[in-house]
Amino acid sequence: MTQQAETRVADAPPANWVDRFAPRFARPYMRLARLDRPIGTWLLLLPCWWSIALAGDAGPDLGLMLIFAIGAIVMRGAGCTWNDIADRNIDAAVERTRSRPIPSGAVSVKAAWIFLAAQCLAGLAVLLSLNAFTIALGLASLALVAIYPFMKRVTYWPQIVLGLAFNWGALMGWAAVTGSLALAPALLYLGAIFWTVGYDTIYAHQDKDDDALIGVKSSALKLGASTRKWLWVFYGAMIAALVASGAAASIGMFFYLGVALAALQLVWQIVKLDVDDPALCLHLFRSNRDFGFIVFAAIVAGKLF
Repeated sequence: MTQQAETRVADAPPANWVDRFAPRFARPYMRLARLDRPIGTWLLLLPCWWSIALAGDAGPDLGLMLIFAIGAIVMRGAGCTWNDIADRNIDAAVERTRSRPIPSGAVSVKAAWIFLAAQCLAGLAVLLSLNAFTIALGLASLALVAIYPFMKRVTYWPQIVLGLAFNWGALMGWAAVTGSLALAPALLYLGAIFWTVGYDTIYAHQDKDDDALIGVKSSALKLGASTRKWLWVFYGAMIAALVASGAAASIGMFFYLGVALAALQLVWQIVKLDVDDPALCLHLFRSNRDFGFIVFAAIVAGKLF
């Protein structure tokens, strides 16, 4: 095993479980799948759980929650592998990402393709456990996943495409429960897109200097010092759509109390933000897992009480 393969990825949490406990031969692939950085899995999974809970009558279906959790782990890994294959030259030019497995040499491009295929097959196996409508809906999302890595080359708003792809579970969770779609999950999906544009703009401020040098576009570069102002718009739209989604689902009053608490978490992010502090930007980005759990608890409370 090369020394490069043993080097912790720069943006992974210190002393993460992969670096501490995983077998050495598996570490580069687990890092490629971002298993050492689970925040992305949570951000992919939580809209699925929101939707499952919103569609249920007496609490969320725990079996479906487990299926979607497995699917989120597998497909987030597949998405990151594809992203790293497509972005390997860009990642090599960015300080934060040049230690990732492909640009560092820990995983070859050929091996990454094989690993991607294995993850996609595992994801397909999970998807096939759901109803036919949800299977078709899940397959439809692959086009968004496929084009996302290339959006930063052509638009300052790749975060919108990320939002479209990353929150597809807000539709799939409802479909898995009901076998159809409705206004409530559509509004939930819309709100989650605005949420992703917000939190990923914060995340993108970590790389804005390198991105500007190599010609990569992002909402962080587009908005610059105006980011805080626009976060009020993005996060405000998220809360408005979330409230409308609950109303469309005829949810109870405890939901709205929980949404108020979730809104305060987003306000805290906006007030705390310093776009020139990369460590703080990463901290605020990761705090969106807390927001997601608050929303999930609000939906469950609104359904049960």
